Amino acid sequence: MYKIISYPVEYPVYVSVGALHFPLHVLTETLGMFIGFRYFLYLRRRQGDKVDSGNRIWSVIGATFGALLGSRLLGALENPPGLLHADNLLLYIYQNKTIVGGLLGGLIGVESIKKIVGERQSTGDLYTYPLILAMVIGRIGCFSMGIYEETYGVPTSLPWGMNLGDGLLRHPVSLYEIVYLLLLWRLLRMVSRRYRLVSGARFQLFMIGYLLFRFLLDFIKPGYRFAFGLGSIQLACLAGLIYYAPVIFFPSRLIEKQYA
Repeated sequence: MYKIISYPVEYPVYVSVGALHFPLHVLTETLGMFIGFRYFLYLRRRQGDKVDSGNRIWSVIGATFGALLGSRLLGALENPPGLLHADNLLLYIYQNKTIVGGLLGGLIGVESIKKIVGERQSTGDLYTYPLILAMVIGRIGCFSMGIYEETYGVPTSLPWGMNLGDGLLRHPVSLYEIVYLLLLWRLLRMVSRRYRLVSGARFQLFMIGYLLFRFLLDFIKPGYRFAFGLGSIQLACLAGLIYYAPVIFFPSRLIEKQYA
């Protein structure tokens, strides 16, 4: 039996601006992208950029379109039966999205563009902290949706379980992710100060850390599971971790030789 606790918050959370009345998530999603991009521009001005300005623009374009496509495709694949029985396939794909798909799709988009334009420099480090900031802001919006968006956890008897709109105490997985992202941000800053990392190492560490976290987190999220017990997002996380396997097994590659 799960103890039902009443909270003053009603999900989903809406905000009103003048005559407009819309979900808080719409606002946080927009703010996350806007603030994250402004933070990226700030870091680029402050730290400089080894990547040519023209190629940087192409990398941003590749990341944007890759993220949009990847987030929708993987989001649609979260529920294969729903995808197969969708009345309007394109609309179903458009209405579903996931951060993991966005990150992996953005990675593929950037690497593809780099090959086309002949860019050899790593482009990911400047995106790392802005991405984390945007994701934290976005997850606040996910939490505000309660059970009305598939970013909630399974029921739990743990003392911090929360009633997200259906009367059951559930894992507040969006809050877990916010805390984890902030800790990951702090850890990356500590590592960057202690070691002289090679170009691109910060982004690779971020991706490894986040993909591993999401692989584990999805065990306490409801959703479709294949016969072997894993969901589509977990399989995508495993594919990403396999891509980064050389770094995972040989982390010394991330440190410049004279500082190793």
